[in-house]
Amino acid sequence: MWGIIISIVMAIIIGFIGDAIVGKNMPGGIIGSMIAGFVGAWIGASLFGNFGPQIAGFAVVPAILGTAIFIFLLGLLSGIFRRTT
Repeated sequence: MWGIIISIVMAIIIGFIGDAIVGKNMPGGIIGSMIAGFVGAWIGASLFGNFGPQIAGFAVVPAILGTAIFIFLLGLLSGIFRRTT
């Protein structure tokens, strides 16, 4: 039970840090940051491996880098599909 709660809290924190690095406004608030944290952790582990400190199964440094990449790509896609008037 505590492992799930700690994983969710870590995903939210990592999502907020990745959002702050990129400077975009992540839609969805806390839930959006949590999803970005989980997806970013997966992307970071796939691209960079598992190095650095690990908390609740998250390799913190690759997770933050992966989240920043994910949020940056979301910003690019939303800019492409956004209709300017």
